[in-house]
Amino acid sequence: MFAVIRRPPGRAVRDLLLLLMMTSAMVARGEEEADELYKRGQYDEAIVLASAEVERGVWNEKWPKLLIQCQLVRGKYSDALAVYQEAINRYSQSLSLRLLGREVLLANNLIAEAEREADQIFTILQRSASRFASADSLVAAGRYFVLRDEDARQVLTLFYDRVRQADPTHLDAHLATAELAISKGDFQVASQTLAIAEKLDKSDPRVGYLQSLAWASSDSAKAGSAIEQSLSLNPHFAPSLLLAADRAIDAEQFDKAKDLIRQALKINVNDWTAWAYLAVIAHLDGKYEIESLMRAAALSNWSANPGVDHLIGRKLSDHYRFAVGAQYQRQAIELDSSFTAATYQLSQDLLRLGDDKIGWELASRVSQADPYNVVAHNLMTLSDRLKTFTSIQANGVDVRMDAREAEIYGDRVLDLLLEAKRTLCEKYQVAPHAPIIVEIYPEQKDFAIRTFGLPGGAGFLGVCFGRVITANSPASQGNTPSNWQSVLWHEFCHAVTLEKTKNRMPRWLSEGISVYEEQLRDPSWGQSMTPTYREMLLDEDLTPVSQLSSSFLNPASPLHLQFAYYHSSLVVQFLVDKYGADALNQLLDELGNGLSINDAIGITMRPIEMIDDQFLAYARQQASDYGRDANWAREPSDEADQANNVWSLLKESAELIKAKDWDAARQSLEKIESFGIQHSERGGAMEMLAKVYHEQGDEERERKTLQRLNQQSSDSLATLTRLIQFAIDDGQWEDALDYANKWIAIQPLLPTGYEAAGKAAGELGEPDSAVKSLLTLAKLEPIDPAGLDFQIAQTQFQLGQFQEAKQRLLQALEIAPRYRDAHRLLIEIADQTEEIVP
Repeated sequence: MFAVIRRPPGRAVRDLLLLLMMTSAMVARGEEEADELYKRGQYDEAIVLASAEVERGVWNEKWPKLLIQCQLVRGKYSDALAVYQEAINRYSQSLSLRLLGREVLLANNLIAEAEREADQIFTILQRSASRFASADSLVAAGRYFVLRDEDARQVLTLFYDRVRQADPTHLDAHLATAELAISKGDFQVASQTLAIAEKLDKSDPRVGYLQSLAWASSDSAKAGSAIEQSLSLNPHFAPSLLLAADRAIDAEQFDKAKDLIRQALKINVNDWTAWAYLAVIAHLDGKYEIESLMRAAALSNWSANPGVDHLIGRKLSDHYRFAVGAQYQRQAIELDSSFTAATYQLSQDLLRLGDDKIGWELASRVSQADPYNVVAHNLMTLSDRLKTFTSIQANGVDVRMDAREAEIYGDRVLDLLLEAKRTLCEKYQVAPHAPIIVEIYPEQKDFAIRTFGLPGGAGFLGVCFGRVITANSPASQGNTPSNWQSVLWHEFCHAVTLEKTKNRMPRWLSEGISVYEEQLRDPSWGQSMTPTYREMLLDEDLTPVSQLSSSFLNPASPLHLQFAYYHSSLVVQFLVDKYGADALNQLLDELGNGLSINDAIGITMRPIEMIDDQFLAYARQQASDYGRDANWAREPSDEADQANNVWSLLKESAELIKAKDWDAARQSLEKIESFGIQHSERGGAMEMLAKVYHEQGDEERERKTLQRLNQQSSDSLATLTRLIQFAIDDGQWEDALDYANKWIAIQPLLPTGYEAAGKAAGELGEPDSAVKSLLTLAKLEPIDPAGLDFQIAQTQFQLGQFQEAKQRLLQALEIAPRYRDAHRLLIEIADQTEEIVP
């Protein structure tokens, strides 16, 4: 055997190896530097660096890909095409480069060539799939199959999950997973994946952008913070700039949105998304010719881009322009019949326009074609549930409810809505062109899915899209339901004003009128001044009328959102007090004619700048008049101030009640009452004072306090329960009947209200009303069904309804055969009708 002798390399070989190592390190540093420039938004610098490497002919596909990406971001589409055509000859088997090339070809309006490029990707994969098992190739293949609308779950499993399992640090695989999940409405998976991505690379602006999309439907504050984080990393990251513009449009802050869009266009003057957003703003401003020009600009580089019409339509639908939005979706589908996003959005638009047949058919089509589409799947599940609902119709109102609930209080719902239609349509001079559909859901998740597409939406009691109203029933609200009558009146008012304005009204005005009309119908409905609201009205940062819709987009807390409703209603009250109800009606007419809100106010009242100033003075006066003699300082300066300080007295009262020092608590609370500070807030001064009187056995003062509380509170079951008992004990049957009906307006699914209403109506000699309440009570699983049947039979006998009374008595005797009073009444009926008793 011969031994193999390894000689040390000669100097020339060592020098060559060293040069190769240095070159490799330099290339790696160059790539890192270029990537950092790209992530920070220094696109032109990255272009210079990448161009130099491409011209040098460095054998690395990353350089031409990076150069093309920078050129696309900067709108240099023809330059990107030239680079791609040269690069693909060299890297013909690169899936990620070909996928990028498809984007380049579309940007240059080479639609047929882009389709052929996509086909070429499939051919390559078919011919030698095993060769493309690298992480980057698998992610690219996954993105390709997403474009082809292949089964999303398989894409996740076969491509993205596979990469993430093999290399948990592969950022692009996590981002691709999040993108896919967001597109299918699976925001939980998206958020979880992006949390990992953020740990992998805190410097990538794409993470914050995608997080904002994932949180948009559930946490507006988080979504806003995520955009800010993304733009702090890259102030020139167009997707985040335009997403911020999207949020500004939702808040009707059009000037802010335009500024953000201009920043995006400085980066890429050809950005179709930016031009599409400008088309949205133009439409909302009533500038329809400009809208057409902006749409044309958006389509100028890719004439068959379905995303343009889809985006414009979706944003218009976000502003309740469903008919126009639906037309845009139809245009998107004409450009690309396989564009599922447009088909789904069209189904939502049609369902909100009341076109159920086609709407549900399209939703079913999307669900079948795309099983991973969470929103479409939720809708189809809901569709099956809706088939069990009962429909109650009359005079252009169609109420759809759970069958059992409809049987219990459906007639009350219909009566209220018909009253609302008569009152509000006459007042606002509106004749609805089609029936108003009202859907009431006993399960909150069903309401949320119908309304928002996904579970969530906690805090929303009802939503009006125009012709379609969705609402939560008391069954979905736990132990403290809201007044369903005030909710439905509020939402029906939306239906009327949206009809009058052709859905062209800002949110603040729509909500303000509805809350205002609630209070006109019943002073206990809607909202009224409270100590907290007083303080917010006097805040230096009180939102002016011209920016009021922004208060609904990203409120600092649930309290701030509730204040936005009160604030808006106070503006409406001011406009009516100052300029009259006719001016308000004219304002709505001008909105319907297509004028912007500020222009419409300027024509019918005064310039918006003057309205801002006038309302500010009005609001300050309203707040100052509330508890004028009280001390409102958060930190009173001395003992005299503290003795009259509302906040100190409220805090002291709560502590004294906790200590059960009723006399001292009464003294503090009566001091607050002497300032005229009465409000119905839960746990507020009036509630505490009623409790103190109750504990002291002072029933007269307790009753009077509860009566005042009832005049301001629309949903206090405890207050009404106590007032019902007072009225019955004192034989005040008219009051008892009134309180009972108010109890039912909060909780129609429990017997308390019907028991009191039946008893009171009987005592008042109103057997028709009594039997109606008793019949409803019989549907609520009464404790003594035989006794209730006997009561019903007695009342029916008084009305001369002998056959109905007889049937009820027979039911009672079936349960209790020895029920003597039932036997006697049955004999009496037989005597009256000359029948033989069985």
